[in-house]
Amino acid sequence: MFFSVIIPVYNRPQEVDELLESLTYQTYSNFETLIIEDGSEERCEKIVDQYKELLDIKYYYKENSGQGFSRNYGFERANGDYFVVFDSDCLIPPHYFNAVNNFLQNHKLDAYGGPDREHKSFTPVQKAISYAMTSPLTTGGIRGNKKHAGTFHPRSFNMGISREVFKKTGGYRITRMGEDIEFSIRIIEQGFTTSLIPDAFVYHKRRTNLIQFFKQLHFFGRARINISRFYPSEIKAIHTLPTLFTLGTLFLLSLPFWNSYLFKILIMPYLSFFALLFAHSSIKNRSIHIGLLSTIASFIQLTAYGIGFLSEFWTKLKE
Repeated sequence: MFFSVIIPVYNRPQEVDELLESLTYQTYSNFETLIIEDGSEERCEKIVDQYKELLDIKYYYKENSGQGFSRNYGFERANGDYFVVFDSDCLIPPHYFNAVNNFLQNHKLDAYGGPDREHKSFTPVQKAISYAMTSPLTTGGIRGNKKHAGTFHPRSFNMGISREVFKKTGGYRITRMGEDIEFSIRIIEQGFTTSLIPDAFVYHKRRTNLIQFFKQLHFFGRARINISRFYPSEIKAIHTLPTLFTLGTLFLLSLPFWNSYLFKILIMPYLSFFALLFAHSSIKNRSIHIGLLSTIASFIQLTAYGIGFLSEFWTKLKE
């Protein structure tokens, strides 16, 4: 099977360098790579040139249109049987395409997604963010879970679609604000089969500091409401948990001003939750430092998503 790797990039030449280097170590080499420069000021063309002897690689520069439409641009120029999408801040383990190819040989599948993990080279903050996004103790635990409830919805940081899926769906309908969720819903609605491939994981670096992480998760919360503009039934109870946590935190912080007794009762389970996060991450990462950072990152994840969810919900109500 021949794969086409589609990588949209915007002002991240160093990330592209690291991603392309990881692709040179693949044990399965029957793939091409398409770099779609989405109107960047910091172009990565010179970096791509360094890999032309090592990879079957093509570089395209286009006006900025967002990651969704940039992926469509790549799909239109791809030659593969399967189109594989990565975010530019991913590292791909050597076995990746071998795992995908073996899985597809044994399962009739139109689209797939894979999990994300942390890499040993990640900074403590990146490891903490990875924990917050993948831990079973946070909402991130649903990402790449083998026991995923319901039909699996691939996400664009690590997913693949058959050529037939692109032909029938036309690719991404929106370019930002939950474009991958909308695309996955449409893929499933049109009768295509999807699945998680557990061994097709990537190392997802995400954001390098907690301020950037807050902005990203705030955007994710807004994106979930944006999806409801197309599919109102896609707001599930689990999507409201960060919002409930955020509102609960604000309520808890207000209690000392009017009911200190109730505050003393409710603060203990609240603190116990974060103590559990701290202990779990510290043990998992073998680092108290990362455990502390993970606790902070988890708080940011829940509140930033909740604030974004609420702000976009309010905007939607006013439309």
